[in-house]
Amino acid sequence: MKNIGLYLHIPFCRSKCPYCDFYSVKADASVREQYATALKKRIKAEMDDLDCKADTLYIGGGTPSVLGAEKLSEIVNSATPYLASDAEITVECNPYALSADFFKTLAFSGVNRISMGLQSANDAERRSLGRLSDSETVKNAVLDAQNAGITNISLDVMLGIPRQTEKTLANTLDFCVSLGVPHISAYILKLEEGTVFYRKQNSLALPDDDAAADLYLQTCETLERNGITQYEISNFGKHGFESRHNIKYWNCDEYLGIGPAAHSFINGKRFYFERDLNAFYGGAKPVPDGSGGDFTEYAMLRLRLAEGLLHSETEKRFGHKIPDEMIKKSAFFADKGFMELDGNGIRLTRKGFLLSNSILAEIL
Repeated sequence: MKNIGLYLHIPFCRSKCPYCDFYSVKADASVREQYATALKKRIKAEMDDLDCKADTLYIGGGTPSVLGAEKLSEIVNSATPYLASDAEITVECNPYALSADFFKTLAFSGVNRISMGLQSANDAERRSLGRLSDSETVKNAVLDAQNAGITNISLDVMLGIPRQTEKTLANTLDFCVSLGVPHISAYILKLEEGTVFYRKQNSLALPDDDAAADLYLQTCETLERNGITQYEISNFGKHGFESRHNIKYWNCDEYLGIGPAAHSFINGKRFYFERDLNAFYGGAKPVPDGSGGDFTEYAMLRLRLAEGLLHSETEKRFGHKIPDEMIKKSAFFADKGFMELDGNGIRLTRKGFLLSNSILAEIL
């Protein structure tokens, strides 16, 4: 097997954000301790069984930082024997109540990338999103991480949130640029069933679709002017700072997910753990989720990338170039400015990214 990606899910949060449908629960110190112990055992069992290395480790959630630096370091150390020497090791953090020592401890354990939830640098917008800290706290957390030697930092930004305007978004993007972070993830708010925002959507004062599209294009243009280049629909990075772990998903490469709600793709098969903490404690096996990695799925994922779907890589993986019928359909959208075609392959334009689901449904 080639090197895989390893994802570890931490299903705990201090409070549930009104827009979030990821699996997470509140937990006291004893539950967090129990989970860390169970997760470390599961890492050993699963990775011993695969007998391969991971060149990316991503600890996501939930809010991994609620475990504290010591517990997170223990988890990283338990995975270290299975990691390649140059592995990218990412931990998601909520900047609330983090100290300089938190980042020093993570850096000492080998963590070399932080993904931090900013969402907005406008404190009124942050409060509407359920965030517990203000922008000054975020700034201090970024500086503490940088001073600890972790300079590969990604900030999450949300677009199309309640009462957001071009001016407030400009302030948020300026905030990100001023901190010198090399990566931004910028997502248009999606109302997920079962969330508070979904139930209250009629009273949220959300930008309409056209306004949200304008905010997206503003983000792309602002970040590009500042050397933070779009490489995926919602992700932007300085050269060399693209998320190696997430690129595995978009390139249809193999990854193993461990923890409640974590998904995996190994040996052409997809499977996942149920969203059930107690089942995970009980040693429940992952649930099969069918096969994966065929051309249609690969093309769909690759077309999320700015690089797009390439003839050379398609031929290497499937023994054929991009089918002529797909090229013909793409040409129609290219005439409208939604796609580009050349001798290397096909790709969505920035305008096309805004309609990606509809376009992909047509050409695939």
